[in-house]
Amino acid sequence: MGCGKTTFGRALSEKTGLRFIDLDDYIEERQHATVKEIFASEGEDGFRRIEREALHEVSGLTDCIVSCGGGTPCFFDNMSHMNSCGITLWLKATEECLFSRLVRKREKRPLLAGRSDEEIRAIITEQLNRRTPYYSQAQHEWQGDSLEDRRQIDRNIADFIFGFFARLT
Repeated sequence: MGCGKTTFGRALSEKTGLRFIDLDDYIEERQHATVKEIFASEGEDGFRRIEREALHEVSGLTDCIVSCGGGTPCFFDNMSHMNSCGITLWLKATEECLFSRLVRKREKRPLLAGRSDEEIRAIITEQLNRRTPYYSQAQHEWQGDSLEDRRQIDRNIADFIFGFFARLT
C-alpha cells in the first residue's frame, strides 16, 4: 500500500502500449461492489478467494501489466502462480516514503482512515515484516521512492525499460 504500484503500472503501460489492469478495479467491476464492500460482506477470507479467482483470470491474458493489491502475493499460491505466468516485480519503497504518501491520503484508505501518525507507522512496519518474505519471491525488484511527480515517474519508467531490456541481452 502506497509503494506506487498503480502509478508505476499505468506509466509503464502508457510507455509500452501494454494494457494496464489494476486487480482491485478488475475485482470491483466483476463483483459490482467495492473492495471495502466485499470485505464487509464476505470477510477477508471471502475477498481473498475472489481475489485469487480474479488473479487466475487475468493471468491468462497476454500483453498486459497487472498491478495487484499489496496482500495478493501473501495468500494461497498466488506468488508462485504469478511467477509462473509472467514477469513479477516487487516495487519497493522505504518505510519513510510509504509513511509520507499514506499519511497524506489516509482518509481514502479504509485501513488507515481515522488513524494517528503513530498507528500508521506501526501498520506499515507490521505489514512489511509480514509480507516481505512473499514480495522477495518476485523475479525483479525496483525502487519506488521517486514517483512523486511526472518527471520522476518518466525517469523511472525510462530507466526501468532500459535496465530491463539490458538484462535480457
